[in-house]
Amino acid sequence: MANFAKPSAPRFSVEVYQNEFLPEGGRDVHAIVTVTSSGGATATAARVLGQDAAVVIMVDCSGSMEYPPDKMRGAREATAAAIDTLRDGTAFAVIAGTHVAREVYPGQGRLATADPTTRARAKEALRALTAGGGTAIGTWLRLADGLLRQSPAAIRHGILLTDGRNEHEEPAVLRATLDACAGRFTCDARGVGTDWEVKEVTGIASALLGSADIVADPAHLAEDFTRMMENVMGKEVADVALRLWTPVGVEVQYVKQVAPAVHDLTARRTEAGPRAGDYPTGSWGDESREYHVCVRVPGASVGQEMLAARASLVLPGPAGEPQPPLAQGLVRAVWTDDLAASTAISPQVAHYTGQAELAQAIQQGLEARKMGDVDGATAKLGRAVQLASASGNADTAKLLAKVVDVVDAVTGTVRLKAKVADADEMTLETRSTRTVRVKKT
Repeated sequence: MANFAKPSAPRFSVEVYQNEFLPEGGRDVHAIVTVTSSGGATATAARVLGQDAAVVIMVDCSGSMEYPPDKMRGAREATAAAIDTLRDGTAFAVIAGTHVAREVYPGQGRLATADPTTRARAKEALRALTAGGGTAIGTWLRLADGLLRQSPAAIRHGILLTDGRNEHEEPAVLRATLDACAGRFTCDARGVGTDWEVKEVTGIASALLGSADIVADPAHLAEDFTRMMENVMGKEVADVALRLWTPVGVEVQYVKQVAPAVHDLTARRTEAGPRAGDYPTGSWGDESREYHVCVRVPGASVGQEMLAARASLVLPGPAGEPQPPLAQGLVRAVWTDDLAASTAISPQVAHYTGQAELAQAIQQGLEARKMGDVDGATAKLGRAVQLASASGNADTAKLLAKVVDVVDAVTGTVRLKAKVADADEMTLETRSTRTVRVKKT
């Protein structure tokens, strides 16, 4: 583990867990890279670097939000709670989203600065929110992007609430909007009720490096929005990239965040000099995340060893100027004829490989269930139960038990429930990518 903390820089550390031993001719190297920002140094860095936060809250005000009326009421109360959680000095705005996007507060294409007066005025403006119209989420995001781009704040964040499907906009338009907004701000997305599309909401959050969740009961929205805003207010360093450098002849197979949730970052690489690429990680407070890196090295003979990759954390710098790493760790490859050494699997790699398989098994099982494929759904969800049990993922195990009757968790023997509440199925799908940390021994 290497740590390059400076008085004016965030304190990041990198630890690499792997089995570096390969059999003769072996080529694929797997490693879990644990990244931690800690010690409160990030808050100091944010102040020194002049970094603060700008937040835009996007509230679905389409006609369906009035059915039942507690959805609209819950959205107003939740937005007010989020506004109350804003730190003084935070730039913010509220958008009402239908088939068009409308500024609710402060208006005139600008952001307000949070203080007791502006918070009170914003909450007063929320009282005028009413439901009516369609749903075109891309227009909400484009307006939020325009507002956030005005701010010099490093932490730029959106919170998006919807209760329905994106029916008044072509999927390609939303996709293009997400591509345009990616890297400019992060966004947490929430679905309220059970009439929205899980893949749309999770797709928005994934593209914009935020979280996604279901709030089936509108009465719980205020609590969820408060928690989200507290998390945003805890972010202190933005636009951190995981930079992967590889020697000549080494190919990157994939880079995935595997904790606290699974997100595939492979396709989001941007080149960062000879044999180096940056993978976005978004904004950080005091927290830890883990990444699964797989590289393919040239085959070699017993006794040879090489540096397979170097993983480092970097902040954006002036164009063309090299950035010193905040922290870095090394991935190695060593060829051996010791069968026990070369066939051992790192506990961390094994655990997170299982967690990624768990997420995939849930998603495939639920899709098979929707298609009426009972055998396929039973097999996939049974495998999910088995993986959740083996890894100690108790939260996911509880969600699975609402969709299947578990006969034997160890073997993955299950029966599909005849009737499953929409909220239970959607909660399992939405939270399928959440992982548990590897068990410490």
